[in-house]
Amino acid sequence: MGRPDGKNLIPVINAYIKHFSRQGFPILTTRDWHAPNHCSFTEQGGPHPTHCVQGSRGAQFHSDLVMPPGMMVISKGTAPNKDARSGFQGSSLADRLEDLNVKTIFLLGPATQDCLTQTIVDACKLGFNVIILRDAIGTRPIADNFKEVSQAGALQATTSDFGIH
Repeated sequence: MGRPDGKNLIPVINAYIKHFSRQGFPILTTRDWHAPNHCSFTEQGGPHPTHCVQGSRGAQFHSDLVMPPGMMVISKGTAPNKDARSGFQGSSLADRLEDLNVKTIFLLGPATQDCLTQTIVDACKLGFNVIILRDAIGTRPIADNFKEVSQAGALQATTSDFGIH
């Protein structure tokens, strides 16, 4: 959550977490959790600068984020020689959601355009109902890929749709 626009989203993300926690919904989060020599890093010939290195400050969640008890953290991009754009790729996310009998995913948080879009598309392909919490994500990712995520079947909502203030 180190992106500049990410900090501005934290109050809204915290409001959603509080709301869904009170409703008894499971809260899961995905994170990049890369080895220092990850193939996606420019130093290894990849397209991205070094980011989210396992155990580093850059891989930590923002200190203002209110993490509820029992929240599951799903790591992706852990294999040094394989990139993972989607939260489902090379992770236990689909298994955890199945174990919890989740049918609908409410998706939020700052993420890169490509990772967010791929996670949404993969969730739809796996048969989940996907609702993008529009006011709790960076604005560019969905605006740039609205057609793709809409065609995949994702819907959008905001705090006002849930009566969250």
